[in-house]
Amino acid sequence: MQHSLKIVPQPVRRQVEDALREAIVTGRFLPNDHLPDRILCETFGTSRSVVREAVRLLEAEGLIVVYPNRGPFVAPLSAAEAREIYEVRAALEPLAGEGFARHATPAQQAALRAVYEEMRDHGATETRQALLDMKRRFYDILSQGCGNAYAARMLERLLCRNAQLRATSLSCPDRLPHTLAEMGEIVAAVENRDPAAAAAACRRHVERAAEVALAILVDAEKEASFCEQKEA
Repeated sequence: MQHSLKIVPQPVRRQVEDALREAIVTGRFLPNDHLPDRILCETFGTSRSVVREAVRLLEAEGLIVVYPNRGPFVAPLSAAEAREIYEVRAALEPLAGEGFARHATPAQQAALRAVYEEMRDHGATETRQALLDMKRRFYDILSQGCGNAYAARMLERLLCRNAQLRATSLSCPDRLPHTLAEMGEIVAAVENRDPAAAAAACRRHVERAAEVALAILVDAEKEASFCEQKEA
């Protein structure tokens, strides 16, 4: 007797949650953007109760902040918060790279190279959102093939918060060629099945991205402070 596979539809709340997260991490909604119920209901075509539940869940992830009497906003990132995120990423990402070099299948290695080559060949002409999508796919493959489910889950959640920082570092016009070179080092190390080299390449990539993003954030905070003092 054959049993047909029952496909359970994804709850609407989960669909809205995923779509809102996607809009934030890809830069459609930027830090400090206001997210009123009316706009979110129109954007995602759903009810206010569903939108508010999705907002509550993303607030718990740190992607949204809700201010009393003002409502939800895309959470800003201070230089101090960014530094802490990069410190954790600098511990997790080398672990994922090392594990990928040990455990990844040939198909996963090929998939990682394919995303890298896509970014190398077309990145200079792509939009910021397209670049961020390529980098996200690169890290999805890296975490899925690392052989450590706990590290993969922690890295996945951290990279959602880190997406805003990734957009910040990529906004530097000179950053992309260095990003590509660093990603190339990661790909070469995992293809050589060299865990130590893969870990080192991942760590260098995080450290260099941190230098760029933190410099931009520190300058922005100084400029904001100067403007506030000038207006006072």
